[in-house]
Amino acid sequence: MARALVTGGNRGIGFAIAQGLVARGVDVVIGARDADEGQLAAQELNCASVTLDLENPNGFEGAMDVAGPIDILINNAGVLIEDSMITNPDGLRRSMQVMFHAPFDLICLVLPHMTAQGQGRIINVSSGWGAYEEGMEGPGGYGVAKAALNALSYALPRDLPQGVQINAMCPGWVHTRMGGQAAPRTPEQGADTAIWLALDAPASLTGKFFRDRQEKPW
Repeated sequence: MARALVTGGNRGIGFAIAQGLVARGVDVVIGARDADEGQLAAQELNCASVTLDLENPNGFEGAMDVAGPIDILINNAGVLIEDSMITNPDGLRRSMQVMFHAPFDLICLVLPHMTAQGQGRIINVSSGWGAYEEGMEGPGGYGVAKAALNALSYALPRDLPQGVQINAMCPGWVHTRMGGQAAPRTPEQGADTAIWLALDAPASLTGKFFRDRQEKPW
């Protein structure tokens, strides 16, 4: 049975991704910044949880030791800080840490197992707000961090071992705490492409960007 780690899996899109994977028979571990929230969500999902604060890199190795060997990594957790990058430079630094540096660190931590198995799937939950093709319209540091995550998803295949694939996806505008009540898509709709990339997409797909299971330009 494959084991998946979903960061930010205690609510929103991450919860829906975890729920969809559990329904498909995947052994799921959700990462949550708040241990109590993570445990409550895990009970509802019938899966495991691990405390994973993406702003605290010193805790990554310990959290991954608890999570165990990971076959599918879904870097979903994010922050939306809308302040000007000039007036609030720490907002950009936080955005980059949560949505670029932490995903890369987690990739490095899961790679030894994936390499030994000769296979693995890494899915980065990104956004059209970080796509050059769509004008990088994300506010504050959000679009910059997502653009960096997109660039990582595009360039990293050259350094990954054979059998390990990485792709980015945009869930669209989803009705979550971050997306707001006006968003037209459900978390389940936003989660669909991530689940597809994790379980059903051709193994040859890597270094691509998707929305609604369709490849999109960067």
